[in-house]
Amino acid sequence: MIPSDERRQMTTQRGPELRFRRTLLCLESVLSLAALGGCVQLLSGKGTPPVSVLEPLGLTSWTLPAGWLFITVAAPSAFAAWLAWRRSPWTPPAVLLASGLLALEVLVQIPFLGFSVLQPILGAAAVAATVTAFLARRSDWWPARASVRSPGARIS
Repeated sequence: MIPSDERRQMTTQRGPELRFRRTLLCLESVLSLAALGGCVQLLSGKGTPPVSVLEPLGLTSWTLPAGWLFITVAAPSAFAAWLAWRRSPWTPPAVLLASGLLALEVLVQIPFLGFSVLQPILGAAAVAATVTAFLARRSDWWPARASVRSPGARIS
């Protein structure tokens, strides 16, 4: 077993320790994979609601909703997970964006599909990711602001 002082030194040699990195990485990866599975499910037509649900929207297949799910949930969550894996300071903002889009996806589908057990689960996942991203921000894991100079300032 490595003593805690040596372990701490190993962490700093690897790079800065970013609080909540693993949590965000795991959460966004699972959400992305779940959304990708949902896209495949919609495209294959297995376990989907009847297409008649889409008639008020003028749709005759689940292709467009599958694309919407990919664009609003799978891709942003995958990007946020990739940023977390890369230890990017842009991870918390990307997680906030992905969580907002996931919440939007859940809210948009309720009027058309009705209530589903998955909606509160995904809503809770969006809230958990949002809270974790804000906690990461409070621990100084956030992009640095660009320094603002006055127009007449001279660089020495």
